[in-house]
Amino acid sequence: MKKVLMLGTGGTIASDITGNCLAPKLTTEELLAGVPEVSELCKVTCKQLFSIDSTNLTPSHWLQIANAIRENFSKYDGFVICHGTDTMAYTAAALSYLIQYSPKPIVLTGAQKPMVFENTDSKTNLADAFRVAASDLCGVMIVFNGRVILGTRARKTHTTSLQAFSSINYPSLAVLQNGFLMEYIRPTALPAPIFYNKLNQKVGLMKMIPGADCGLLSYLLEHNDAVIIESYGVGGLPSYQGSGFFDVIRSAVEQGKTIVMTTQVQNEGSNLAVYDVGFHLKNDLQLLEAYDMTTEAAVAKLMWILAQTDDAREIRRLFCTPVSHDLLYLKEED
Repeated sequence: MKKVLMLGTGGTIASDITGNCLAPKLTTEELLAGVPEVSELCKVTCKQLFSIDSTNLTPSHWLQIANAIRENFSKYDGFVICHGTDTMAYTAAALSYLIQYSPKPIVLTGAQKPMVFENTDSKTNLADAFRVAASDLCGVMIVFNGRVILGTRARKTHTTSLQAFSSINYPSLAVLQNGFLMEYIRPTALPAPIFYNKLNQKVGLMKMIPGADCGLLSYLLEHNDAVIIESYGVGGLPSYQGSGFFDVIRSAVEQGKTIVMTTQVQNEGSNLAVYDVGFHLKNDLQLLEAYDMTTEAAVAKLMWILAQTDDAREIRRLFCTPVSHDLLYLKEED
């Protein structure tokens, strides 16, 4: 029987009513007791890392989770991380860069309704997570509402529906129905994973809105080593007289800042070459482009890259090198 390490971090799945609202209270052992059928799937060891709402998670928590897996990697066949849904996609992306090409399954799961609720989805999600953790799938994944989603491709797309997560610009790896796992895609793995233990948190994100002031971008660039700009459609920035974005970006690039252009549109990705507002931006200022990457993956990838190097050419090379299928569309010139 396979051995699985269960890591608890808090979140809705572990919450109970405190006063007038929900807060994480249940331990990993208490959660495991709610799904007794898991004992027939694998042998589980529980470890509580912390117990917080995932809104309060920071990159330091991602490092703590990755370190717990690294310390125990040789002892277990798979890993299940109980996590809040609100930032689960960010954690899944971050772990995909901190633990690359894992030959063992690293599974994140949670719930839209706490384990203590009668109509909870936590028991099904947790049982499914252990089924995947005891399987031959590999790499970092989210298991939720019967779907197995690659860690670099997950996004929370519903706030309350049981199908909370979607796989963006990539198919689901597998589905689970009535306790059976049906695998479609197996991620790339190596005989041993590549672990990293550093992140640079100085990554900012700006969402463009009509009439946005370039002063906000200046502020973000002043306080960060890299900024991701979520533009419209396939990508571009205002170029009307007085908009100021081109000048701000040119100055920042000259100072060694990293700027990535992506899109607010969830599906199909960016392509700055299509319109004049994007073409000159990319070709004249040599920005990085996220293409079909999710914003969650772009944020985590930059934090990982900037912790390894501050050389502009190496940053570009690493960002444009696919990791865990985070990037599918890439023009030859990049």
